[in-house]
Amino acid sequence: MLVREVMSPDPITIRPDDTLRTAQELMAGCGCRRLPVIDESQRLVGIITDRDVRLALNSPLIMRERWQDDMLVTQTTVEVCMTPEPVTIEPDAPLIEAVDLLLKRNISGLPVIENNRLVGIITITDMLHALRNVLSAP
Repeated sequence: MLVREVMSPDPITIRPDDTLRTAQELMAGCGCRRLPVIDESQRLVGIITDRDVRLALNSPLIMRERWQDDMLVTQTTVEVCMTPEPVTIEPDAPLIEAVDLLLKRNISGLPVIENNRLVGIITITDMLHALRNVLSAP
């Protein structure tokens, strides 16, 4: 089985200069937990997760008022919190290679790149759906 058979094609993306509020809204709207970050030339430059956003906004060591949280989420850009140069995989890679990368790196998703262009994303959830299909086949 290949990555392309399991991946989610054409993922929702975000730009490095978008705000954390935009990231939160996009993730909530699409029901996803990570967004590939692309620059103006459509090149993958990073990935931001819901955990990255939570860590940036919810430090238990800093006491803030509500208006300060609002200011932080509307003025902090994705670039500040994203993981630059994320681990990627190609669509024609064997699925086991994606599994090994996720386990080795302790991550839950990989952008899928073909000819230097983002074509999809593969997540643990995608793999569980594939496993379910295999297990339920007669």
